[in-house]
Amino acid sequence: MPLKVAAQMDHIETVKIGGDSTFALLLEAQARGMELYHYTPDRLAMRGNTVSAAVEPLRVQDVEGAHFSLGEAERRDLTDFDVVLLRQDPPFDMAYITTTHLLERIHPQTLVVNDPAEVRNAPEKVFVMEFPDLMPPTLVTRDEAEIRAFRDEYGDIVVKPLYGNGGAAVFRLRKDDQNFGSLHGLFSETFREPWVIQQFRPEVSAGDKRIILVDGVFAGAVNRIPAADDLRSNMVQGGAATETELTDREREICARIGPALKERGLIFVGIDVIGGYLTEINVTSPTGIRAVQKLGGPDIAGMIWDVVAEKRAAL
Repeated sequence: MPLKVAAQMDHIETVKIGGDSTFALLLEAQARGMELYHYTPDRLAMRGNTVSAAVEPLRVQDVEGAHFSLGEAERRDLTDFDVVLLRQDPPFDMAYITTTHLLERIHPQTLVVNDPAEVRNAPEKVFVMEFPDLMPPTLVTRDEAEIRAFRDEYGDIVVKPLYGNGGAAVFRLRKDDQNFGSLHGLFSETFREPWVIQQFRPEVSAGDKRIILVDGVFAGAVNRIPAADDLRSNMVQGGAATETELTDREREICARIGPALKERGLIFVGIDVIGGYLTEINVTSPTGIRAVQKLGGPDIAGMIWDVVAEKRAAL
């Protein structure tokens, strides 16, 4: 029987379909005859032991400006579905974390992709710290003295919010940059949690590689080249996607982290690698599927649904 799938996501009308991985997954699911439903996180509810959402039947088509149609909303128990796609974008804040607690109540009776408890316990810039030997020197703190000491040691550093996404609020500070005090004050007022401070890797000018793993196995990759006047290579920030092959070092990184991803039930993961250094493990709402396929790479959406169908059948 075709799977019955509910997608928890930002409203589909906001999706930029040309590069959106959630949309790629929905297109592939529909092509396989799956029954699709859509809801936004604010429509979740828990009453007693029942977790429900006001879901809308969904149809999709790969046509810009006319990419979806929704039916009448109806509140449904989420255990009525075979799969819930947990695909709303960060920020990874208490609202996001709360949705993982609710969805944990239905998983794995309803297979949530990715596993909500593991998503909650593996924020991108913290989970990656389990593999320090694969990373550039990295510090997580908001303590000014520690940051100054780190900058004194490494000179050129990058400062970014711990729970940021899409390249937002990423700054490079050179050894004698006089903006340090102002930036520290701005971050102190803006972010309550610690920040990530990393050694700047000049290899970023040659690209920040997004590598996608499906159930812990390498599936595809795209190299993201930053604009000449920007540090950030994220495609939403103007980075250009180019085809790429994995280096031996990158294959080593995938082999090292793959078993941990599979064990945690993290089926769809995107990692970021700069100059052979692992910088992030993205588990909340990874991107890159459509970029890989447009550059002649494999059908990663199909790979993901193959794994999901296999895991669902095994329940």
